Amino acid sequence: MSIILIILLCLCCMGAGWLLRYMYGKIKLTSVEQKAIRLNDEAIKEAEAKSREMLLETRDKLLQEQLQNEKENHEQRAELQKFERRLQQKEENLEKIRDDLDRTRQSQQDKEAKLKEREKVLQTSEERWEEELERVSSMTRDEAKSLLLEKMEKAARLDGQALINKIEAETEAKADKLARDIVVTTIQRLATEVTSEATVSSVNLPSDEMKGRIIGREGRNIRALETLTGADIIIDDTPEAVVISCFDPVRKEIARVSLERLVQDGRIHPARIEEVVNKVTREVNRIVQEEGEKLCFDLGFTNISAEMTRNLGRLFFRTSYGQNVLQHSREVSVIASMIAAEVGANVEIARRGGLLHDIGKGLVSETESSHAELGADLAKRLGEDPRVVNAIQSHHGDVEPTCIESIIVQVADAISASRPGARRESMDNYIKRLESLENIAGQFEGVEKAFAVQAGRELRILVNASQVTDDMARETAKGIASRIEAELRYPGRIKVTIIREMRAVEYAR
Repeated sequence: MSIILIILLCLCCMGAGWLLRYMYGKIKLTSVEQKAIRLNDEAIKEAEAKSREMLLETRDKLLQEQLQNEKENHEQRAELQKFERRLQQKEENLEKIRDDLDRTRQSQQDKEAKLKEREKVLQTSEERWEEELERVSSMTRDEAKSLLLEKMEKAARLDGQALINKIEAETEAKADKLARDIVVTTIQRLATEVTSEATVSSVNLPSDEMKGRIIGREGRNIRALETLTGADIIIDDTPEAVVISCFDPVRKEIARVSLERLVQDGRIHPARIEEVVNKVTREVNRIVQEEGEKLCFDLGFTNISAEMTRNLGRLFFRTSYGQNVLQHSREVSVIASMIAAEVGANVEIARRGGLLHDIGKGLVSETESSHAELGADLAKRLGEDPRVVNAIQSHHGDVEPTCIESIIVQVADAISASRPGARRESMDNYIKRLESLENIAGQFEGVEKAFAVQAGRELRILVNASQVTDDMARETAKGIASRIEAELRYPGRIKVTIIREMRAVEYAR
């Protein structure tokens, strides 16, 4: 009985548990369904909201694109309108140009018509005058026309040449007066000594016995002196005098001073000669340096190289026709600066060119180049201004001047060399030298005339074209130059110019 009750109780409990479970599941299922329904509603609402946002965004984008398209269309329409206006304006301009061309063409046609009428009138007049001239002068039409043209051309040439001559004469008179004023003013402002140094080439001796001591046993003294100084000691029959010969003025000065000191001292032997020559060499080199520096300082040049200064100092012992070359360079520099200031040229370039124009005379060279070429090469190597180089190179006319400063240096050089008392060459010696040049040229076959020009710096020769060909002219020029080098003594160099021309002369009888 109890078991049945227990079983019934168990069954009742199981039934109650199942019922509770059923009720709980149903309640839970209901809550899940509600939640699912709620979530579904929320998802539907969210989807609707997103779809509305996307629609709005799409609508905004469409509106923006529409506005952008409308803006671009508006700009394009504006550009098209501008382009249409430009085209319209160009068409209007073309129309105007076409109208102008039409008017010009019409005017040109009218002018051509008038010209043709005038030509007809002139032609008629010309034919009438030609017929009249033929009738009067018994000339043909071509002959009368040639005569008229010739007379008209001759009259025009005479009038033109007269006008040209008048203008040239007035210009030359004004230029000559201005040049004279500048040169005279420059010379008046130049203060310099009239007398100049003479070249010393001999040493006086106390007696003729001193000549033997100078020569020494078997000539050892004179050989030592010549070897150390590089000068030739000439001992001849001249009483109480010894002549010194050397192309280098500095070595010549060293030899002269050394020989004078040896004569005064009386002790003449190779060891003493070497001692005196070395001492005198140092003294002369010091004088050369001091004179160059003094000249540069006096003229206000502070940027002259040491080599250039030393070569300037060597000019202190160089003379040209008795005129000291260093003093001459100073004068040319001062004169060139004055003239440059008057004419408005570069004063510094003119002063420097005038100072260095004869620098080549202080150089020792084994070549046959002139002092102008040597000086120009030195200036170019030391970095001088090209205008200064040209002034040095062209101051004797060997090279064409390329600037106004070069011409000023030429003028200043001529003023310094030709002023009264500047050079010691007498008029007789000058004339003899020019005559010798012309006589040498006249000894060659085919030479008709010879003229020494530019103070003897150039020899111009006229030859017979039938006797001297072009090749023979060159050979003749070389032969004359060689004869001049062998027979004459002259400063610088002489330019030999041969002129050969062919002339055909006939007489109409």
